[in-house]
Amino acid sequence: MKTKEFDVLIIGCGISGLSSAYKLASSGLSIGIVTRESDPKISNTYWAQGGIIYTDSKDELLKNDIQKASSQTSHESAIDMMLERGSEIVEEVLLTQAKTDFEKNESDELLFTKEAAHSIDRILFRGDFTGREIQVSLLNHLNDKDRYPNINFLESHTAIDLITPKHHGISITQRYEESKVVGAYVFNRKENHVIKVIAKTTILATGGIGALYLHHSNSEGARGDGHAMASRAGANLIDMEFIQFHPTTFYDNSSHRRFLISEAVRGEGGILVNSNGERFMKKYHHDLELAPRDVVARAILEETIETQNECVYLDISFKDEEWIKSRFPTIYKHCLDKGIDITKRSIPVVPAAHYTCGGVKVDLKGRTNLKFLYAVGEVACSGLHGANRLASTSLLEGLTWGYLAAEDILKNIDRDFYDNLKIKEWAAGTETADKALIQQDWITLKQTMWNYVGLTRSSNRLKRANAMFSELNDEIERFYKRCKLTDGLIGLRNAVEISSTVLSASQRNKVSIGSFYRKN
Repeated sequence: MKTKEFDVLIIGCGISGLSSAYKLASSGLSIGIVTRESDPKISNTYWAQGGIIYTDSKDELLKNDIQKASSQTSHESAIDMMLERGSEIVEEVLLTQAKTDFEKNESDELLFTKEAAHSIDRILFRGDFTGREIQVSLLNHLNDKDRYPNINFLESHTAIDLITPKHHGISITQRYEESKVVGAYVFNRKENHVIKVIAKTTILATGGIGALYLHHSNSEGARGDGHAMASRAGANLIDMEFIQFHPTTFYDNSSHRRFLISEAVRGEGGILVNSNGERFMKKYHHDLELAPRDVVARAILEETIETQNECVYLDISFKDEEWIKSRFPTIYKHCLDKGIDITKRSIPVVPAAHYTCGGVKVDLKGRTNLKFLYAVGEVACSGLHGANRLASTSLLEGLTWGYLAAEDILKNIDRDFYDNLKIKEWAAGTETADKALIQQDWITLKQTMWNYVGLTRSSNRLKRANAMFSELNDEIERFYKRCKLTDGLIGLRNAVEISSTVLSASQRNKVSIGSFYRKN
């Protein structure tokens, strides 16, 4: 069995993982970055449209906006940390080093925009493809081998499980105190074999779980891999019932992944109308289209039920035609390819699963309850978002905590590698997985999450989901042990496990708040 060694193993290749890699590699450590994609660009960061907050560290209005969006459930300490360090990290990593090309005016000054639930313009952006610009600029910077010869990308590799040494003959208390992560088993899909990756420290940066839902705005890799691996290793997961649904994604039947219609469209004045042509948000919130996401998403759902129409419409066509094309080029092109000219017609939109507010519990430095395991970005939960995320905080959170985790690691990395000989070899099944069965199980899981553990939940719906997941979980565990590994099988096992976690958290929580809504 092949073995690789890195000072730090980063599982995930979005803004948080790349932020960690930048800070760590600058100090000369050997860094391994695992991505299940063949192209490291593909991540949830790449698909982000809106922007990233860049504001003064004393921006008290931002603290108020974050708390308002989360229904006063965000942790003050996490907000303070992001305010204290966020802007300086944006300056260093994106503006100075990666030279991310944000929008500027004719005087070469940065431009700012505003999104829903923000009280002022404080968001840096690049058209409607800010995430793509950030992801590509960071990768271009880190791929400079003259500057960073110590960064290694493991592309088309799927992490299977974290490696946690097993201690025998000691008490449960000692075992808990000595719980640590020393790397991960990783499936090399190109060569079709498992490798042991030994690391002094491991960072989970695997993103969220939106792809567990039938309709979502995420990359298909957002299926809970990091959450599941962390949970099996003994890390704590919290607030998993808080799944944010983006109110406006393009309505069509071409795929499970729905194209995002950025919050910035409403931030720039776009209005929502129902199938009768009525502007309806005044019935639901005094901030109208700029109300928090959970409010807008449920309002759209109510309107589709009331009008018996499958979508509502977002209209920005009253703005100048050339301005629309310049401000929202990606959205304009996508809609035009679908037969909708947004300079002349409104956009059909529906909610879709978008962001995971809960995750692996971490402190203000990204540390989990397991030694040598950090979690950053959407896979982690510092309490910053509480029950509902404010728009454009996610990119800043990922960048900030990726950097903060790296800072802490640099202070505590002076130790030897764990003895590879003490780590058992990977034992895989021998049968060939039936792709049709895996595909059918995926569809069943996604439909169950969408219909019963979705935007609106109830006791009866959750009971139905529980029965379906119990059967599915047993079947997949047997299947997993018998069959040869594939990326789809690994993901399906993780998906069922984390779907059940979201279900359990939803059953425990009887109080509707933020992005979590229960009828009974």
